Amino acid sequence: MHHFASISDQIEGWSTHTGPILFYIVVWGLVFAGTGLMIGAFTPFITGDSLVFAAGVVAGSAASGVNIWVMAIGVGIAAWLGDQVGYALGRHFGRPYLDKRKGAWLQKSIAKSEGFYAKWGWWAMVIGRFIPMVRALVPPIAGISKMNYYKFFSANLVGALTWGVGLTIAGFYAATIPAVKNASYLIAAGFVAASIFVGVRSWLTNRKLK
Repeated sequence: MHHFASISDQIEGWSTHTGPILFYIVVWGLVFAGTGLMIGAFTPFITGDSLVFAAGVVAGSAASGVNIWVMAIGVGIAAWLGDQVGYALGRHFGRPYLDKRKGAWLQKSIAKSEGFYAKWGWWAMVIGRFIPMVRALVPPIAGISKMNYYKFFSANLVGALTWGVGLTIAGFYAATIPAVKNASYLIAAGFVAASIFVGVRSWLTNRKLK
């Protein structure tokens, strides 16, 4: 809870220096870069949950001039576009590069990844969106594994909009209803923890089935 609060306080300060238009652009750009450029693997909190939640908190302040629906929908679109770019990079650049490497271990790993994404890829995309660091790696690996594009598209849409719009609105209500602010931080942290638990459980189940 303290982590979410401290990061949110820092991000709230951005809007006072940038103004609403630039604040939209900065938040959307960071969300996109988190997965589209994979910087979320190195800076998961400044491009992920804390950023999005704090953007909602800022929108909850009348003085900020930030509209919650513009912010929330923009975050969802930026998250979706970031994953689309990550997938495309993995499929069109990562896979051809790896196919040139003929090592038996590497090719076996690729085959296992293909099997995993064929069976669990949809859920991996949705759940991975809520897990720091993992969200930046899942899209390019899905592309490298040649996950069915239509499954990827739908899973990306569900995950990006649920995470982006949902967490931004959660931040908004935390700001507009101060009495539930701390509870909202706990809920956000609990949601991430639950997502990690489900992801690990799915991975262990998949290993047992092999």
